[in-house]
Amino acid sequence: MNRKAKAAWQGTGKDGAGHLTTDSGVLSATPYSFKTRFENEKGTNPEELIAAAHAGCFTMALAFQLQTAGFTPTELSTEAVVTLEPEGAGFKISKSALTLAAKVPGIDSAKFEELARAAEKNCPVSKVLNAEITMNFTLA
Repeated sequence: MNRKAKAAWQGTGKDGAGHLTTDSGVLSATPYSFKTRFENEKGTNPEELIAAAHAGCFTMALAFQLQTAGFTPTELSTEAVVTLEPEGAGFKISKSALTLAAKVPGIDSAKFEELARAAEKNCPVSKVLNAEITMNFTLA
């Protein structure tokens, strides 16, 4: 399986602008620029997309872990916060912090944590990130 996205850019790093398009069409000429990355202008940025990918991947991996163990969640909600920090003359993504809120009938906290930790460790996006990954959760 291969998934594709395309980036186009015009101009310099700080004053230029670009757009991102995915084959699925979910992103279609979606703007990104220095201002969307570092100044919160409307549009997207690579770190936001990585955060979305990590939150989505982890949450789906956890749903599969729970299913395999015989549990059906009524709700799994994950926020991923990706940290971009200076490194030398550039930047690096140093951390992805997952915060999970879950409602899973019939599961105890120890079993839930075991499955959540396995999902965090084994989701494909966690595996590709060369960054510290943390996970906190609440089980209702």
